[in-house]
Amino acid sequence: MVSILIDDSLLLRSYQLDDAAELFRSVNESRVHLRPWLVWVDATQKQEHSMQFIQQSLVQQHNQEALALGIFHNRKIIGGIGMHHWDHVLEKAQLGYWISKEFEGRGIIHRCMLRFIDFLFDKVNLNKIELHFIPANKRSAAVAERLGFKIEGIIRDSYVQNGRFTDLVVTGLLKAEWKKP
Repeated sequence: MVSILIDDSLLLRSYQLDDAAELFRSVNESRVHLRPWLVWVDATQKQEHSMQFIQQSLVQQHNQEALALGIFHNRKIIGGIGMHHWDHVLEKAQLGYWISKEFEGRGIIHRCMLRFIDFLFDKVNLNKIELHFIPANKRSAAVAERLGFKIEGIIRDSYVQNGRFTDLVVTGLLKAEWKKP
């Protein structure tokens, strides 16, 4: 179980099986808000899908393949943050995150990313983390820039979003470049 305290009201922690209803509620309430950016939203149609995601996440965490954490605000799930494509040889992984519409624009993702990046470099001992996003996602571009990620390239037509091909912006941050706040 991973748990990272952000402040008095914010906590990142591994999902537990009894979080399925709350996770589904949070995704479902922000479905329209999340759908333009995240392909998995359309596949999350019922609480059972959230349960399956949690079960898969716990197995991946145990096998050191990925790490999925809920963003909890006063014990209520308001988003998620995690790493996937964990490459132990290259000591790198990709990051992902989402936040419910109600909590967008409050700096929560930035604060959570600061602590999560510290955790990944200091405790998991990664050397590099990547953040991928589609060019239309200006908010993710701003998050990456504010955290010091560098654009490493644009991979053309390498993502399918709502049935259409789109480019993918690849950004990276090395442990040696990370400036702790």
